[in-house]
Amino acid sequence: MPPKTALLVIDMQEHFRPMTTTALPNILKLCQYFSQTLSEPVIFTQHGHSNAELTTVPSPSMLVRKWGPEGSIATGSPAWRLMDELAPYLPKLNSPPETAEFPQLVAKNTYDAFVNTDLATLLESARVERVIVCGVMTDCCCDTTARSAFNRGYETWLVSDACGSANERQHKAGLNAFGYAFGDVLTTSDVIRRLNV
Repeated sequence: MPPKTALLVIDMQEHFRPMTTTALPNILKLCQYFSQTLSEPVIFTQHGHSNAELTTVPSPSMLVRKWGPEGSIATGSPAWRLMDELAPYLPKLNSPPETAEFPQLVAKNTYDAFVNTDLATLLESARVERVIVCGVMTDCCCDTTARSAFNRGYETWLVSDACGSANERQHKAGLNAFGYAFGDVLTTSDVIRRLNV
């Protein structure tokens, strides 16, 4: 029996839209495949910072200290919104977050989607053994979360053409580093082919 697999879609928010020109169509393809063909868990993350994180000096958030309040995403702002194209695959409004039903939305405020969130609990309750990671940014939140999944014992794939970053050099650096020491780096077509075996 193949391992139970979850699709983890990282931070596909308006703030990052310019980085997702190539990735977005492939992310939509993966979401459709998971929701219509596999019926396996799909989890979306949404990155944002509270007013306290953005206005306290020094900020309690190392990310806000690194990028500054003006370079950080304020929770509830237009830049924080998930891209409209993902709407068919997102959790229904007002669905209770404590249910084990998927898709799920995980709010996060650091690169690693496992830190300060219930992501680990969601994966454990669904008996997931493999995690497929896509979204933005390849070399920040995607890579960090994928490494964290690997270190927690999940077989982890990073989808090269379903991730985006600030530029091609950063994108390739993230893929190369992850592929060298952690999990597989695959294209969207490769992922679907492997899952069909």
